[in-house]
Amino acid sequence: MSNGYDGHAHNHTHGMARQRLRLAFFLTVIILLVELIGGLLANSLALLSDAGHVITDIFALGLAWFATIQAERPANARKTFGYHRVGILAALVNSITLIIIAFAILLEALQRFRHPEPVLPLIMFLSAGIGIVINLFIGFGLRKESGNLNVRAAVLHVFGDVAASLGVIVAAIIILLTGWTIVDPLLSVGIAALLAVGAWRILRETTNILLEAVPKGLSMPGLLRDMRKIDGVKDVHDLHVWSITSNMYALSCHALIDNLPPSKSSSILHSLTAMLSEKYHIGHATIQFECDPHQETYCAVNGLYCHMEQAERDNHNHADQPGQAPANSKHVSAKQKEPF
Repeated sequence: MSNGYDGHAHNHTHGMARQRLRLAFFLTVIILLVELIGGLLANSLALLSDAGHVITDIFALGLAWFATIQAERPANARKTFGYHRVGILAALVNSITLIIIAFAILLEALQRFRHPEPVLPLIMFLSAGIGIVINLFIGFGLRKESGNLNVRAAVLHVFGDVAASLGVIVAAIIILLTGWTIVDPLLSVGIAALLAVGAWRILRETTNILLEAVPKGLSMPGLLRDMRKIDGVKDVHDLHVWSITSNMYALSCHALIDNLPPSKSSSILHSLTAMLSEKYHIGHATIQFECDPHQETYCAVNGLYCHMEQAERDNHNHADQPGQAPANSKHVSAKQKEPF
């Protein structure tokens, strides 16, 4: 028994994201040409390095554009949830790329500490300034699609390039006024740190989605209590909640009710799915009704999420008696480690 999510709304969202990503992709190609030409004319390794970073932006935006197109493809007999996870895979690749870039910038900064290069700061300033203006236009446009994790990874690339270009401009001004070329690698280290922190957040979130972890901010104990409050629901077990993609949640569970025909139990199902959608934004719920008392043995063996109160009691007893392992200790240990 299930209810579906609003496919039209998701298609509209993906359509807007696709258009913005396509525009961003071609504008970023212009930035690349400007910085390559400017870097060669100014003999600026910083500007050429920034152009290299722009190449990764093109890769990230192109991959995000492709992933958004794939996400619009309908579900089929082999991929029943459709292609939404393509975007998550793209975001994972983008975040790993960003971490690699951060290390590359750090290594380049170390080289520049040892061997400073003479540059033409005015050309650096002009080329980086053009890049900043276009990237800000791209970044703020894409932020309207911030609910899409794949687009967020691409936006991180874009604003990372803005930071790098700002570093080039600041370095150019300081070199122009003081001749102090060591400021360039100092700023590069700061840029690398910002990129690494942002990339790690995206990497952690994509990994949680691929591992089908509970969505961030969702309380499983609270969800279980709310489901049991629904009139007609006696108990809930075999409960799983996960993200299909960013902001698209799914749930499956068994619910214990009285022995009722489908015509009588449909109101219970409607109340459950309405509560899940309104309070927890879970748009795809698969709920199996049962009228026989649940046997815990199956869940304990297979590590499913069952009878939270019993697990909590076992944990409490285990804490009171640290020298003794409770029954089903392997199952309890898994619950202790699972973040809700």
